[in-house]
Amino acid sequence: MASIPVKYYNTFVLKKFAQGDVNAAFNWYVEESRIKGGYNNVQTGLAPRAFLRAESNRQETLSNSIIYSGILNSRTGINQTNQFPSGEDITRTVDPSKGSIQKLYAEDTNLIIFQENKVNRALIDKDAVYTQEGLPMQTTSNVVIGAIQPYAGEFGISKNPESFAVYGYRKYFTDASQGAVLRLSRDGITEISANGMYDFFRDQFATLGTGRSVGGWDIHNKCYTLSIQPSIGSSFETLSFDEIAKGWVSRYSYKPNLFSNVQNNFYSTKDGGIYLHYVSSVNRANFYGTGSSSTVTTVFNTNPSLVKNFQTINYEGAGNWELTSISTDSDDSANSIKPFAQPTSLVELDNQLFKNEFKRKENKYFANLVNTSSFSQGEVTPLFLGGNTTNWSISGIKGFTAQALLTATNNAGSGNNELFAVSTNYKESSY
Repeated sequence: MASIPVKYYNTFVLKKFAQGDVNAAFNWYVEESRIKGGYNNVQTGLAPRAFLRAESNRQETLSNSIIYSGILNSRTGINQTNQFPSGEDITRTVDPSKGSIQKLYAEDTNLIIFQENKVNRALIDKDAVYTQEGLPMQTTSNVVIGAIQPYAGEFGISKNPESFAVYGYRKYFTDASQGAVLRLSRDGITEISANGMYDFFRDQFATLGTGRSVGGWDIHNKCYTLSIQPSIGSSFETLSFDEIAKGWVSRYSYKPNLFSNVQNNFYSTKDGGIYLHYVSSVNRANFYGTGSSSTVTTVFNTNPSLVKNFQTINYEGAGNWELTSISTDSDDSANSIKPFAQPTSLVELDNQLFKNEFKRKENKYFANLVNTSSFSQGEVTPLFLGGNTTNWSISGIKGFTAQALLTATNNAGSGNNELFAVSTNYKESSY
């Protein structure tokens, strides 16, 4: 029960008794807001509060703001990391229309702030004062985080801070909402996905959803390695960007959880395990206990407006590469070509000329392209190529362009499956 007796002039006491115990009273004092409590009399103001308190004890997340605490000095025993005095200038806020802050990276005297749709920088332990000409001057002050300045370009890191990687002064990250892979350096933000791979990344990020975009710097090969892992399905793409070649040079068959570098070694994690890459004692293309073959797809597109007869294929590199398939835009195809096999007798040397495999000459490998597509009436089918007389022609394959897939099997002792160059000999088609 409760009662409101008058105790003082203009002040009321609200007494509330605990249930079942009339001796245990809890009192609240309520004072009128009008002088003498008269109708329409002068109303008193609330005036400033002597202290601040939160109106609600619920957790509040300020996704576009950052705050810093007091100092920590282990030598003098000062630890003020639990102090956030609201009367001091210790907060910084970025443009809320550019999304939440996803990552902070401190570099020299700058703090780089990655939002979903924007990248900013702020001075650390310095402030910027602008002259009458609009030029900034750095001044030392007690400000921990100075003025925030945006980088040019409407790019951010989306919601994939795991794509961030750094080497030297270059920072790499992805912006899935823009379908771009980006590099931040002294010259600003550069879209490195536009180096011949714009369509590829646009399609990959379109299906990313709430998936992950894992990035890391490969210290062994000096490449930015990126693994795009959509939230739906088991498909993924892992590939690397080379600054020297200015392009995306390799694609891999592994799906990591995280990348890391330690003492010039490149590591990745998978399902709680840590794996060291580029181990000479392990077969190539063996990731997380699963081995695979190495493949290279190349396109022959010389004189694209000329109809050609592709007659041979040649390559420079290791001797264990085979031609898995080759075809043209006109649906012509050639027989697969086995890897080079070193003859050990005169008989094998004689028979090598009639085998459908690469031949070696001056450490280069070459083979004829044997057409396996339907041939026109009047073409002669050779009888000496393995005894198979089904639709074979020695005239090569015809078309504007040709696409070839070369494969090297990674067996124990095969070493590095190097491939330096692939070419073809062709003649103008006689129509």
